[in-house]
Amino acid sequence: MPSSSHSSDTGGHQLPPATALLAAFLCSLFGANPVALKVSLVGIGVFTAAGLRFGIAAVVLLSWAARTGIPLAVSRKQAAQLALLGVIIFTQISCFYYGQSKTSASHGVLIGNLLPFVVMVMAHFLLPNDRINPRKVIGLVLGFSGVLLLFVDRSTMAAHTLQGDLIILAGVVFWGCNVVYVKRITAGFHPIQITVYPMIFGVPLYLACGYFWDGGMIRALSPAIVGGLLYQSLLMDSFGLVMWNTLLQKYGASTLHAFMFIMPISGVSFSLLLLGEPLTANLLGAIALVTSGLLVINLGKRRTKATERS
Repeated sequence: MPSSSHSSDTGGHQLPPATALLAAFLCSLFGANPVALKVSLVGIGVFTAAGLRFGIAAVVLLSWAARTGIPLAVSRKQAAQLALLGVIIFTQISCFYYGQSKTSASHGVLIGNLLPFVVMVMAHFLLPNDRINPRKVIGLVLGFSGVLLLFVDRSTMAAHTLQGDLIILAGVVFWGCNVVYVKRITAGFHPIQITVYPMIFGVPLYLACGYFWDGGMIRALSPAIVGGLLYQSLLMDSFGLVMWNTLLQKYGASTLHAFMFIMPISGVSFSLLLLGEPLTANLLGAIALVTSGLLVINLGKRRTKATERS
């Protein structure tokens, strides 16, 4: 899921129809990412897959920065900040990949969409002027209730599935730390610096972990496995994030967040269609609750912004 951490929230712009379609398309791409991850893990080790994904994405982004003249130099203080961010992201991604190897893509999609709720709680305590209000509490309760339904779904829940779900949940907590920390340090950085340097930091760590713990870094390759990897590195990390950050800078986070309800629907739909995962009553309830929570928070945020401007 993309974050709004690289943008100040101008939030008052109406999206042109073509831009709205692009935003919806990007959210569909982001929602399907756990499905692509699940496919790539069929033949590539957990840590190796992460290393290859971010290695490819880093090369693409560095080439794009060189071609467009985006400055990549950072100060010593910024380098230290990026190193800490790299540690947080390495832990976050490791949790996501290892957890996803033990649970279904649909579970990964819905648990990953807890990010806005986790950030909301952290921001309440760590960021000024970002407090929880009754509307946010309602959204929070809806979102976590949806994931709770997954944890008690005995029709699909095995011991390793619950373990994977909990590891992904830990990854969401680290993801929240990532978003809050970036919001605190983002001034003075170009979005591509915040994006690419943690990738460069993490690649050798992922590959080293893959060598020691993957039990076979690359076990098999097929068009589907390679496609899943390229989906993440090219569509997600290169094209998707660059386009999303471009829209954030122009239109603001509150305008774009109205499209985020698409992500859990897209991810679960692709999980059912491409991976043949079962559709249970608990899963349907989880989709409804998580999506409702996102709508309560983000559409309510837009109405608040509109009221403030009037």
